[in-house]
Amino acid sequence: MVDVSSEITINRPVEEVSAYAADPDHAPAWYQNISSVEWVSAPPLALGSRVRFVAHFLGRTLTYTYEVVEREPGTRLVMRTAEGPFPMETTYTWSPRGEAATHMTLRNRGEPRGFAKVGAPLMATAMRRANTKDLARLKDILEAGA
Repeated sequence: MVDVSSEITINRPVEEVSAYAADPDHAPAWYQNISSVEWVSAPPLALGSRVRFVAHFLGRTLTYTYEVVEREPGTRLVMRTAEGPFPMETTYTWSPRGEAATHMTLRNRGEPRGFAKVGAPLMATAMRRANTKDLARLKDILEAGA
C-alpha cells in the first residue's frame, strides 16, 4: 500500500485555493508530472465527473481516469481511479488559516499491482517528493496572482 500525504499553507483565501486546485484544467500548470487533461464527462466538476489525465512518472507515461467520489466545495475533494494502471485515490482538503490563508493537504493512496507492487517504497518516496514540489508550485502560482 502506498499512502503519501503532503501539506502546505498558501497565503490566499480558501475559496480561491480550493477553486483553482479542484479545477482539473489547472492541473498541468501546477502538477509537474501531468502533461494533459481530458474531460470524459462534461464540465464543471461534480460528483461522478470523470477526467482523464496523462502523466509522466518514474520514466513511464501513465494514462488514468479519475472519478469524483466526494465533493464538498471549499473543504474536500476525493477522486478515485476508474481506469488506470492501479487503484489510486487522491484527496484534497482545504481549511482556512485566518481570513487570507489556506492550509491544503494532498493525499495519494493506492495499491500498486504487478511490477509496481515491488517498487512501492520507491514509488511512495517519489510521490512524496513530487507532491511537495507540486504544492510549492501551486503556492507560487496563487500567491503571485495576489
